[in-house]
Amino acid sequence: MNKLFSVVILLAVMAVSNLVLAGSASAEEMKMVGEISKITLAGDGTSATAILKDTKTGESVTIEVTDEMTLDKFKDKRIVEGDEIRCKFDKDDGKNKSKRFVKTAGC
Repeated sequence: MNKLFSVVILLAVMAVSNLVLAGSASAEEMKMVGEISKITLAGDGTSATAILKDTKTGESVTIEVTDEMTLDKFKDKRIVEGDEIRCKFDKDDGKNKSKRFVKTAGC
């Protein structure tokens, strides 16, 4: 009886701790469609900053881009200012870090 009680208490403690840690450790994932108003490549070419105007709200959102595929598209001019973009990004510590960055019409 005591062993069963101990196991139940242990499972309850583990469940509560998982809920608490899962909620605080994750960044908020956002999605948006918008037109690029400005692209700024870093001097070393390992990152870029893109400013998108959200289609729904009209609000400007700054996105940090670090993935090689998107950076190559910026360098090759396959994605340029004025293009409509579908973007998925993490909102973490006040910064918007790109996870997915593609043209709405395909690229």
